[in-house]
Amino acid sequence: MSDKTTIYLIPGLGAGSEIFEYLSLPVDRYEVHALEWLIPESENESLETYAIRMAASVKEKMPVLIGVSFGGVLAQEMSKLFPTKKVIIISSLKMRSELPKRLKLLQKLGLYKLLPTKRISKIDDFSRFNFHQTVKRKAELYNRYMRVRNEKYLNWAIETVLHWKGDGNIQDLVHIHGTRDEIFPIKYIENCIPVENGTHAMIITKAKKISEIITNSLES
Repeated sequence: MSDKTTIYLIPGLGAGSEIFEYLSLPVDRYEVHALEWLIPESENESLETYAIRMAASVKEKMPVLIGVSFGGVLAQEMSKLFPTKKVIIISSLKMRSELPKRLKLLQKLGLYKLLPTKRISKIDDFSRFNFHQTVKRKAELYNRYMRVRNEKYLNWAIETVLHWKGDGNIQDLVHIHGTRDEIFPIKYIENCIPVENGTHAMIITKAKKISEIITNSLES
């Protein structure tokens, strides 16, 4: 029986497990598994039910859950289903109040329903639809990592994150956030470990720094 700590990685909205390719954690202490997104069973599937289906892939007791962006939201919901050693979210949200005003407006007016998800294939498209005027150069790296482009999944995921009622009441949670995150600006984020000049794509562009923070958080 291995005495390593098991870590489950959950990618961002529409992304595949490849976004973690530059993450480097000590192999002698951690056994790492990456989860892949499931297609919702219906457009009305609740996040709670979806989390139960995703959690079926978690076999070990007391794992560490690490989620990026929407994956961070899912990690928090999954942590309500079984005991975890720690939950680490990256470029994500802990509660409704951390959602920026422009996205709250998008949700309130129902404008997100007008997004042409059939044509969304790049993360910078999603950034523009969030009314952001510019897209950071490094965010373009996400283009090759946006693997789940199923229209049903995208519609469901966008609506789910905009309506999420997180309250930030998750035990042993670590929030890592970039100071230049263009999707969830850090000015709205509370109690996080900041990564200087980190954008929403920093799981790729700042992987070394994030790896250090994760390791230190797990060993502190």
